[in-house]
Amino acid sequence: MADASAGNNAGSTSNAEVQIQIPVGPPKAEPGAPSKNSGAKNWRWWMMVSVDVFFVVAGQTSTTLLGRYYYHQGGSSKWISTFVQTAGFPILFLALLCFPKSSGGGGANGDGPVAKVAVIYVVLGLVIAADDMMYAGGLKYLPVSTYSLICASQLAFNIVFSYVLNSQKLTGLIFNDVILLTLSDALLGVNHDETEDMSGMPRGKYLMGFLLMLGASGTYSLILSLMQLTFENVIKKHTYTAVLNMQIYTALVATIASMVGLFTSGEWRMMTEEMDTFRSGQFSYFMTLVWTAVSWQITSVGVVGLVFEVSSLFSNVISTVSLPIVPLFAVLIFHDTMDGIKIISMLIAAWGFVSYLMQHFIDDKKARKAAAGG
Repeated sequence: MADASAGNNAGSTSNAEVQIQIPVGPPKAEPGAPSKNSGAKNWRWWMMVSVDVFFVVAGQTSTTLLGRYYYHQGGSSKWISTFVQTAGFPILFLALLCFPKSSGGGGANGDGPVAKVAVIYVVLGLVIAADDMMYAGGLKYLPVSTYSLICASQLAFNIVFSYVLNSQKLTGLIFNDVILLTLSDALLGVNHDETEDMSGMPRGKYLMGFLLMLGASGTYSLILSLMQLTFENVIKKHTYTAVLNMQIYTALVATIASMVGLFTSGEWRMMTEEMDTFRSGQFSYFMTLVWTAVSWQITSVGVVGLVFEVSSLFSNVISTVSLPIVPLFAVLIFHDTMDGIKIISMLIAAWGFVSYLMQHFIDDKKARKAAAGG
């Protein structure tokens, strides 16, 4: 999960941090206010959202392909794969230097009450570690094309959690989206061709990978909704520093948890052997892990940024944009089979994605009309 890079530099004035609005759509101007100010705010908001969208799509595509490449070239440790999903968080301290420190606030870095925020970061970090482990297992046992398509279920799970935890309005189009994505995953769950997986994975492990991916998708969606809840009710500070702090400290906890798992499982002893037997060489092994870690941080900052700037549901919708991208790369790079069932599943998932975008367009149009009338 979770999971970011940084470098989203929006202009700031004097010693105050850039203020970013949480509601969907750019900040609205006060009635009668000059449009010049409003236009600048809108442009800045869209720029930040666009950068985050790019981070999510590019980062998620890279992490999935690099993760599969690790297993494809001879890597086998799920704990190492879990560890690299959050271990790149120190690079975010460089991004943190780009934003001025807050002069006020109740807790560390002004991000809310210290004790409460610390507990939230620890709990979220542990849940993220468990989620990363499930993703690592799913990627090990499934072809990349199947893995990426099952990720579409994140959106269906997130709709439920957004309704329960974030008071998300549910409409016919959103329910249609849930049904379509559920059907898409069901098709993949019952479809398994022994020849489609280059490792000859038996059906039992295929089903295990399928269940792990469903569990990971549900947990990931819960994490996003909990992050949105934290931003709105605890941190209450609308700056990009809050986004980086959320990612850094939850990733720190998740990294410690995965290191404990790596050493207690004994898989750390495999690293030297894996490096020596990695098909593309030791340097390639090292660079695969490094760039996987960096790509995960790029993804996570984009994901958390969209949760912060828009909503957890919107963040998850953008995560599905890479759906048609990853399977195509998987066919070219790993020679995954793209059979009829997968194509149908992909089209159904795309239909579900468009269904949500239609709802987003309708809501945005209503909001603009209400703002113009009021």
